[in-house]
This record gives sequence, C-alpha cells and structure tokens, in this order.
Amino acid sequence: MTRLFTYLAVLVGLLSSLVYLVEQNADAFYIFKPDHLADLATRGIAAHGNDTRSIVRYITSELHGMHPTHVNLDEEYIFNNAGGAMGAMYIIHASVTEYLIIFGTAIGTEGHTGRHTADDYFHILTGEQWAYTPGEYEPEIYPAGSIHHLRRGTAKQYKMPEGCFALEYARGWIPPMLFFGFADGLSSTLDFPTLWRTVYVTGREMVKNLLVGKF
Repeated sequence: MTRLFTYLAVLVGLLSSLVYLVEQNADAFYIFKPDHLADLATRGIAAHGNDTRSIVRYITSELHGMHPTHVNLDEEYIFNNAGGAMGAMYIIHASVTEYLIIFGTAIGTEGHTGRHTADDYFHILTGEQWAYTPGEYEPEIYPAGSIHHLRRGTAKQYKMPEGCFALEYARGWIPPMLFFGFADGLSSTLDFPTLWRTVYVTGREMVKNLLVGKF
C-alpha cells in the first residue's frame, strides 16, 4: 500500500509539473491564432455561402498549407455526444494545448457546453447557435460568420435549433476536456464503437503531434 501511494504521489507530482509548465509557457505551444481562424472562417463563408462541405475544405486546405505536419485532412466524422447534445465532429488537430474540429449536425441539438480548462472559440459556418446564461432573459444568438467565445471556466446552455456547423477551436489545457467528451458514451448512449473511434482518433492525433514536439 505504501508503494502504491508513493507511485501515485510521483504521478501527481509529474502531472502537476507538466500542467504548471504548460500554463506558464502556453503561448509558446500554440500554432493557431484566433484572429486568423476568424478571418479564415469568414473568407470560407464568403467564397462558398451555404455549401458547408466546400467551406470546410477551404479552411482545411489553407491550414494544411500553413501547418502540414499538424493538420489532419482525412474527414473522419464521428458521432459526438457531450452534455446531452449530439452531433458529429471531424478532428482537424488535437494536441495537449489545442484542438481544432468541425462540429455540427444537420437536424439540430441542445445541451450543456461543459465547464472547461480551455478557451473555446465556436466559429459558426452555417446555421445558428443559441446560448443561455443563468440570470439572463434573452438568448445569445450566433449566426453564420459570428464567433461564440466560451471563456475558460464558464458554462452555458446551448442550442442549434436546426442544422448548424462550426469550426471549433479550443486553446488551453486540453486533456481534462476529454472526460466531458467521453462521459455520455460511458453513462448514456453506451455506443462503444463510437467511443472507441473517438479515443483512437484523438489519441492518434495527440501522439502524432507529441512525436514532432507539439504539446
């Protein structure tokens, strides 16, 4: 038992050191810039209107040209159940400090945003997202071309009333966010093939980025 507690203490110490290192030097690890992603999403919408597939390819093509080692061009859409909402996601990039995905649904959904350890920038590409904060009496409405910035540590109710797709960018401490992404699969849908696919693709991209020095 003493040995077990010793191992746990060492593990916690190592993880704490890693978290501290990332937090103190976070800017050095980021490769994506919120201003550029906002501009890129706007240009994609201007070029392709409501053609979501073409907007996504416009975005990923430019990003791959800038970061060929870090951008996944294989559009592996996977169901995503989190906070009661359901849609599908395509993981463009996943690392310890950033993730970039396309998330959306063609039929609408609603749920809890989660309370995360990273800032989340939700760039609406097509459709609308609505959000609600306790104490407010009017919804926040985000149409195509707008950005819903969910600040680290905050949470909201959100809804995509009909079809909606977005470029979602999170920057901060990503690993703790994964528990929120896996919780519904473990406790509600019990869709283990989807859960396995999510773990596999996320892990593959994170490891791939770690091997080239991207935290």
